[in-house]
Amino acid sequence: MTKSFILAARTSLLALAVIVSGCFGGSNQTAGDSGGEASEDESGTVINNTPEDELFFYTAQNKIYEEEENFEKLIGQYIRKKFPDIKIKHIHWNDGTRYEDLIAKGTIPDIVLEDVRRNTTRLIGRFKLEHDMSDLIKKYNFDSSVLSPAAMQAVANASNGGTYSLPFEINDYVLVYNKDIFDKFGEDYPESGMTYDEAYELAKKLSRQDGDITYKGYQQHPSHYMQFNQLSAPALHPEEDRAYITTDTWMKLVNNIRRFYDIKGNQFTSTTYFPQGKMAMSVDVVENVVKWAREYPDLNFDFAAVPVFPESPGSKYQPNMNGLFITNQSNKKDLAFQVIAYLLSEEVQMERAKQGVVSPMNSEQVVQVFGQNVPELQGKSVQNIFALQHAVPAPRKPGLTFIDPKVAQIFQPLIFEESKDNVTALRIVEEEMNRQIDETKLLKEAGGDWWKWQ
Repeated sequence: MTKSFILAARTSLLALAVIVSGCFGGSNQTAGDSGGEASEDESGTVINNTPEDELFFYTAQNKIYEEEENFEKLIGQYIRKKFPDIKIKHIHWNDGTRYEDLIAKGTIPDIVLEDVRRNTTRLIGRFKLEHDMSDLIKKYNFDSSVLSPAAMQAVANASNGGTYSLPFEINDYVLVYNKDIFDKFGEDYPESGMTYDEAYELAKKLSRQDGDITYKGYQQHPSHYMQFNQLSAPALHPEEDRAYITTDTWMKLVNNIRRFYDIKGNQFTSTTYFPQGKMAMSVDVVENVVKWAREYPDLNFDFAAVPVFPESPGSKYQPNMNGLFITNQSNKKDLAFQVIAYLLSEEVQMERAKQGVVSPMNSEQVVQVFGQNVPELQGKSVQNIFALQHAVPAPRKPGLTFIDPKVAQIFQPLIFEESKDNVTALRIVEEEMNRQIDETKLLKEAGGDWWKWQ
């Protein structure tokens, strides 16, 4: 097994080191296919030698950027406005272009949009693209205090204490409710600040049979609820290389959400069934709610904040976000940082917020204009999306092994399919996570595919 690990490592390193010159085909953008010979600096780091007036932007997350017009509307036009002499080359990975393809073709992006929590290690680190922006932040006097403290803590946790990315857009979770169902059964609409106990009582009243229609009172996806939990319970130990979910706080989290699915008629199915008109309340991301409203124009809905725990009454989910990374191979790190800083300016963030993009900025001005240009959000209580603050992730000691915590398995399959009790489900998943951590460490030492559990 060790020999295969070493062979895999040599193959991976060869792909990274043998960077060939050539054009990058299939670009969706107007910059053309210019390229340049790659070289190494004194430390052996591969550096792109691409044209000084070209900035290569790679969107690895958020399917909305598959459409070039969306990239232009939400990102490209602002770069062109501020940096008119810069050509933008944009590629989205859903056109079949992955990190391996970029490396093999000898062209590595200057800026990457990527999932911070999961993919900083799994992809950015795996392909040795990480670059600590701390010095650039100081050099250009970028005020990171204007960004969500929770988002910046998530960045720090994923960056070994440095700053490999800056938060750019957040997929915020919100409670959406069907006003027609509440009106039909004479119940008051949910309000922001509602506790889980209050939501549970509402769910019991609204999970009912009416003629041949079964109404579900409440759906909240357990894996999202736990992954970004509002009590900031860490799935990985803050100081040690081990899982950390057989705790009182994790038991509280599991007990709390499980009771909703023990309500008769309210078994978990999917939050995405909400627009079909037989679900009173659902917790999902804002982007999905807008999509539902477009597909079901007669859907009579509104927003409230997600329910809260009494011990953390002002906290919603931890931020589920995409960040902007500068690659270590970029030969335009200063320009790339100036572009990122401008995209994170209040000026740009206000315009993006008007299009329904949740900003990482702590800015009342940005919040006030949210959704102004989105027809499906007109007349809705969009300010309830921002009624609570993101729970701050628990800090984690730099250098510890990261795996993607498999907390989703607690409910699916262990509780929902196998009817495990809560204590047993937590124990089984913690043991599995510890096995994955140990295997990841061994794989790294042997030069194998250490990212398999990422």
